[in-house]
Amino acid sequence: MTVDVLARLRGQLSHLPRAEQAIARVVLDAPGAAAELTISELAQAAGTSETTVTRFCRNIGLRGYPQLRLHLAAEAERQRSDARPDVNLAGDITPGDSTAEVIRKVGYADARAVEDTVARLDIAALDKLVEAIDAAGRVDVYGVGSSASVAADAAQKLSRIGHFAAAWSDAHAALMSASNIRPGDVAIALTHSGRTRDILDVLAEVRRRGGTVAVITSNPESPAAVAADVVLVTAARETTFRNGGTVSRTAQLTVVDCLFVLLAKHRYEESLEAMERAHDAVRGRALPMERDPR
Repeated sequence: MTVDVLARLRGQLSHLPRAEQAIARVVLDAPGAAAELTISELAQAAGTSETTVTRFCRNIGLRGYPQLRLHLAAEAERQRSDARPDVNLAGDITPGDSTAEVIRKVGYADARAVEDTVARLDIAALDKLVEAIDAAGRVDVYGVGSSASVAADAAQKLSRIGHFAAAWSDAHAALMSASNIRPGDVAIALTHSGRTRDILDVLAEVRRRGGTVAVITSNPESPAAVAADVVLVTAARETTFRNGGTVSRTAQLTVVDCLFVLLAKHRYEESLEAMERAHDAVRGRALPMERDPR
């Protein structure tokens, strides 16, 4: 639950009212320190009011400020257990960080994105999507910007185990693809914010055509999530140089990998045969191994 609340807060951060964004930044920057504050002290630190803090708590799914403090204390304890004597891994990247410190912080952020995403994945929703894809005539995967590479990876993985799948990143091509969706087909949209107009237009077209809509997003309250039949939520930690869609790729790829493995397991023998055929088809494209001159 702690992971879910804080991860959801990160996903909703840019869409909160400005006063609540200020509270969120105080909370996310130093959960341990924030857990020690009274509601008045937190309001003062964020430059807002106690009423706004209470509203903020309710907007992120909590009953009130005492429950928020419990979550922050749990997160602070988790960060202490991950602590290293030589670098604050949970901190942001700063101009004074060495190359080694940057590497450790990036690795920590990626590892936590995977852990937090797995912790908040809706198993029932994932199983529902597996069943829908297994019965679908075609699967179209949509992603723009930094999500485009993840969409291409998802389509490639699905094709490898025998599903008819394609990835679309150009807005016009995506809409043309969506216009040919039929009932029973599946559209998977990857959108960190859940508010990208190109993706929302595509999903509206898919729904008009009767297709099943699945959305992978960090914001379960977003317009894309509201329009979906299946929602899978990711978690990612932003830093100065890895924000928005950039940092979400690791989390999105984790969901795609889970989906791929579950689909392969669902039809185990058929998937193995399809993967073997795919391997045989491209085997001749590799250069021969060089012999050891010795």
